[in-house]
Amino acid sequence: MAKVAIIGAGSIVFCKTLILDILGTPGMEGTEFALMAPSTRRTSQVEAFIQRVIDANGLEASVWKTTSTREALTGADYVIATFQVGGLAGFEADYRIPLKHGVDQCIGDTLGPGGVFRALRSIPVMVDLVKEMEELCPGATLLNYVNPMAMVSWAIGRTSAVPFVGLCHGVQTTMDLISGYVGLPKDEIDFLCAGINHMGWFLRLEHHGKDLYPLLRERFEQPEYYVNEKVRGEVFRQFGYFMTESTGHLAEYVPWFRKNRKALDLYCDEPGFGGESGAYYNWCEYVADKYESEMLLDQEPLALPARSIEYGSYVIEALETGRTFKLNGNLINGGMITNLPADCCAEGPIFVDATGLHKTIVGDLPTQCAALNLTNINVQRLAVEAALSGDPEHIVHACALDPLSGAVLTLNEIREMASEMLAAESQWLPQFAGKAIRPTPVISIPKDVKRANVPVDPALAIMARFGELGK
Repeated sequence: MAKVAIIGAGSIVFCKTLILDILGTPGMEGTEFALMAPSTRRTSQVEAFIQRVIDANGLEASVWKTTSTREALTGADYVIATFQVGGLAGFEADYRIPLKHGVDQCIGDTLGPGGVFRALRSIPVMVDLVKEMEELCPGATLLNYVNPMAMVSWAIGRTSAVPFVGLCHGVQTTMDLISGYVGLPKDEIDFLCAGINHMGWFLRLEHHGKDLYPLLRERFEQPEYYVNEKVRGEVFRQFGYFMTESTGHLAEYVPWFRKNRKALDLYCDEPGFGGESGAYYNWCEYVADKYESEMLLDQEPLALPARSIEYGSYVIEALETGRTFKLNGNLINGGMITNLPADCCAEGPIFVDATGLHKTIVGDLPTQCAALNLTNINVQRLAVEAALSGDPEHIVHACALDPLSGAVLTLNEIREMASEMLAAESQWLPQFAGKAIRPTPVISIPKDVKRANVPVDPALAIMARFGELGK
């Protein structure tokens, strides 16, 4: 009987999905599930529902809840991390404070000031988790679902040798869309996708050896296709490759689509297409209220459903049974993508079997695709450095290099925004206890100020001289 510890099991919908997937996996019907969350308010609902499923289907599985991470981890074979430090209150600060300063986010969990601060909250908890895994369940594999995926996974790789993979559903859900765009069944399309989490590039799309890119490009020159995916469609048209994330996500990772009202109106704010300001925060608030007031799992069917698109159960199945599974996963790059930094977290094709997780070598991304990935990797690196070092200046550095923040704010405005966020979220940021971001006052320059008697940049002096000669 394999033991699966779910850390952050209070995420009712997602936790339920993962457990049902595992129970529906051949050979995994006897799994033991340890549900860990700081409170049993929601895990009690999940535990009761899963026990009803086990009883109704005559399974040998078992499920129990705990508020102790150590108890859940002891003897675990697999650890699934799904926690969100700070919950909805932390997320609200991630969204509302940047918006007040002019940074309009839709999702706010991967990059931007929201992604940076979610990483600052999550990374110390994850570092403690992998250290406890080394002690209490050596050899267990960690399946990380905690966002921001790239930053959190990068920190895991920097601080521990625990075998892990970061899992996301961006690749498989995008393949559903591509299937519809080209009018072919998804399982008949061969593809190669690689890059970073939430910015993976479909480097090849083929059907029985035929390149599908000409057809996809033709589709995105037609208004009825382009209007469905304005942001991703525009990046596709300009950079030449389709990528894994939707309007709501992608618009936050680049400087072009959310920088002013004109851009928002043109690309993002059409209702129902996922790019609206605060769309994800508003949805999370709705779900939290719904599960606060209703015991919805009491109404759920008890028959085991078909397995979902989430990779988690397939990874565990491959490790447990040896049935090989191919997926796009997040690992420390280590040469998988040769023109991205070796120490960053990259997303690419990997294989899983009973012997572990095996990355493949993709080689170089197209130059323009790697360059766009690097704009995000720079932010990720500095956010990880801030989280691990406790140096608040690196928070400013990370936010300053964020493409969206840099498109709308000056350096000093970014510093002020980061300082306000650090103060508002201090209860979840112990590594910065007693520390603050250094203020840099704006220097007021009177109209009649005289320059200091110091050497002038020779190039400026030459240009000034020629300017005078031209008068």
